Amino acid sequence: MATFLYKLGRLAFRRRHFVALIWVALLTLAGVGAASAPAAGSSSFSIPGTEAQKAFDLLEQRYPGMSADGATARVVFKAPKGEKMTDAANKAAVEKTVGELGDGSEVVSVSDPFTTRAVSQDGTVAYASVTYKVPAMELKDSSKEALETTAHKAQAAGLTVEMGGDALQPEPETAATGEIIGLALAAVVLVITLGSLVAAGLPLLTAIIGVGIGVSTITALASALDLGDTTSTLALMIGLAVGIDYALFIVSRYRSELAEGREREEAVGRAVGTAGSAVVFAGLTVVIALAGLAVVNVPMLTKMGLAAAGTVVVAVLIALTMVPALLGYAGRKVRPAGEKGGLLGRGRAKKSTEGPAEGPAEVSAAKTGAKTAAKTGEAPVAGKPSLGTRWASFVVRRPVAVLLLGVVGLGAIALPAGRLELGLPDDGSQPTSTTQRRAYDLLSEGFGPGFNGPLMVVVDAKDSASPQRAATAVTDEIKGLDDVVTVTPATFNKAGDTAMITVIPKSKPSSTQTEDLVHSIRDAGAGVTADTDAKVLVTGATAMNIDFSQKLTDALLPYLALVVGLAFLLLIVIFRSILVPLKAALGFLLSVLAALGAVVAVFQWGWLAGLIGVEETGPIMSMMPIFMVGVVFGLAMDYEVFLVTRMREAYVHGENAHQAVVTGFRYSARVVAAAAAIMMAVFAGFISSGESMIKMIGFGLAIAVFFDAFVVRMAIVPAVLALLGDKAWWLPKWLDRALPNVDVEGEGLRAHDATGTSAEDDEDRELIRA
Repeated sequence: MATFLYKLGRLAFRRRHFVALIWVALLTLAGVGAASAPAAGSSSFSIPGTEAQKAFDLLEQRYPGMSADGATARVVFKAPKGEKMTDAANKAAVEKTVGELGDGSEVVSVSDPFTTRAVSQDGTVAYASVTYKVPAMELKDSSKEALETTAHKAQAAGLTVEMGGDALQPEPETAATGEIIGLALAAVVLVITLGSLVAAGLPLLTAIIGVGIGVSTITALASALDLGDTTSTLALMIGLAVGIDYALFIVSRYRSELAEGREREEAVGRAVGTAGSAVVFAGLTVVIALAGLAVVNVPMLTKMGLAAAGTVVVAVLIALTMVPALLGYAGRKVRPAGEKGGLLGRGRAKKSTEGPAEGPAEVSAAKTGAKTAAKTGEAPVAGKPSLGTRWASFVVRRPVAVLLLGVVGLGAIALPAGRLELGLPDDGSQPTSTTQRRAYDLLSEGFGPGFNGPLMVVVDAKDSASPQRAATAVTDEIKGLDDVVTVTPATFNKAGDTAMITVIPKSKPSSTQTEDLVHSIRDAGAGVTADTDAKVLVTGATAMNIDFSQKLTDALLPYLALVVGLAFLLLIVIFRSILVPLKAALGFLLSVLAALGAVVAVFQWGWLAGLIGVEETGPIMSMMPIFMVGVVFGLAMDYEVFLVTRMREAYVHGENAHQAVVTGFRYSARVVAAAAAIMMAVFAGFISSGESMIKMIGFGLAIAVFFDAFVVRMAIVPAVLALLGDKAWWLPKWLDRALPNVDVEGEGLRAHDATGTSAEDDEDRELIRA
């Protein structure tokens, strides 16, 4: 692996014009495809294998003219204070609006609130339902504009008019300001870490190019593959974070090789051969975690995972090829580690903060730093021990205390995860500034909170001797259940073998009471089936959400087993150890549970909600746990690979287990900390989004990266390795012989190294032990 990547890096450096041309051409091609592709809107939502989906499919089959998947809208009217909707002027305004709403070419039907009894008991609120021929994602902009224009005409009569439903899904906010802030913070971290604008600009430039290719490709294929806006948002989020980080590791290693006195082409080759090997395997863990979302068997989640995984693959390829090419263009503007550029020091040598841990003499320390720099991400020279070195030395001396503090602290933060409630966002979770949220509140005020989430009960009486009796039995059973406000009479299809019954719950759609009602209806339906041979199915948006949440919960353990199992095997190959991968997996579980606890505390309980702009608390998005497991696991393994490979490299080169921990921190802690800070900045930028789902994902990923990088990898991992000692690197001999040698540490490049005397090696080891 290392030898192949070494040659690839040198080739990209020499053929920089050709490499740059290829990536620019790919970016241009993707951009043209995105610009010429039809708009996709929001992707369709289906949950194969669930009762709600089966009922929905049955409705499309038995009611061919009703457009079961067609877009819907509700226009909600409220009378002025002291008046009622039944007053002559108000009634005339509503009837005129209903007539105009029916003129659209895509409109199937518009209900008149005065003939369908859609007026509240106090007479102050009424609503008209609009049904369209096509799904919301295919609805023309002209139809949406006509809906808004016509509905607002009623405001001239003094009525309050608000609109809800999927026909008016708000355009997703891209959180552009937040993304710019995130990139700006990432740039600051890069400048501080690398010491020059040119070196810092390379990771940003390559990450933007990679994300541009990935997101443009998704946009170009969105209509054909039914990809929603959330898919490109996830790809943007993940692609930016890993793209910057992977390029950072390559550039950092390149500067270290330059500090060893190597020519630039040779330094590029070695940087790609060593740090590039870690990039490949770190990227592979992210791809496994994202692509593994396909096991959940929810098309939307599968597409999101595969699209983001594709963007990660692009980020890895750019780090291995375009970064070396750009380093060739940069020439001497990217300086060796240990030197400041003109921006920070006008070319003067700096006093390193990455020097050897305990070097007693400056000359000896410089020698030790030069000797080991070829194996590391930074080149230590003379100076005091770095913060990473001092911290690692403290952890090695006090491993039990650090381990207990880290585990207990994260365990306490994870406690709220035990009260996790899952659901999907509806109009009730929209900001109060939107018309969808105001329409939701008006309907709750006039008809009760359950009116926003009606349940559709489908009675499949095709095999029943008396369909009418079966439908009556279902209606009577539902009327006797708790939390039911209204049960409409059964409506049969033309064939008379299928009936629809609408049930209005007392509680709001996302409440546990409504979920209990769905299960109660299904339990009651089982008895009806036994008596009449008619099948009873519950569907509707609320039932879909409940089934989706249950499906994700059921898939979580199999998904964990698949993803963690594959990554565990991969880490055994990388680290040639059993306990190190096991420790990595357990540490990840701890960090993701703590992150879920923080999400529950903020978005479900409302702690510090105002600080990040959470206007409405409620259930956590159903896909959040399994989504966080997938994304955070991949990112967590990034830090594990980059940090622990340094420790293993020191161990296999003769240091004892405790020394190896300190050495690994000395050479990688600064870059890993910078990479984590960059990821946090990018993810945190999405917290500013007005869309609750994007805000929740941004917060969850940012806090998860913090917990995993700075608590698990920087504290718990070295503490566990210090306690395990040599046992951490144990591997059965038969397994050692069976495993392929992937050479992440770059052992295959040692033949190119200048050989040193054994006396120098002994002296170096003595300095580290001092």
